[in-house]
Amino acid sequence: MDLDIVGEPVETREFELGRFDLFTVAGRTFGVATYEPGWRWVEHVGRRSGETLCQVEHLGCVVSGSAAVRMEDGRELVMKAGDFFAIPAGHDSWVVGDERYVSLHLLGADDYART
Repeated sequence: MDLDIVGEPVETREFELGRFDLFTVAGRTFGVATYEPGWRWVEHVGRRSGETLCQVEHLGCVVSGSAAVRMEDGRELVMKAGDFFAIPAGHDSWVVGDERYVSLHLLGADDYART
């Protein structure tokens, strides 16, 4: 493997109250999600595509803030700074509280928030 470091995103996907930055390191794509208080997937990402639930699987870690996730079957959890997460496709998500939410995405970044 080559030694590699990246400081700037190769792509930024912007939407109301948030953005998703993509980074390519050593041939792999990672994402950084940044959402402001009031952000909700169904309203600020899903509405653009007509989807009611996010159909991307996510694996990552919360850097700051908190967000809730609700699965199609009603299961719900809240993720907070320091938590690692694995979220299957078929969910909604939203920022909890009044702090900006930031998370690192190790899986699903390529397909997330595409228009």
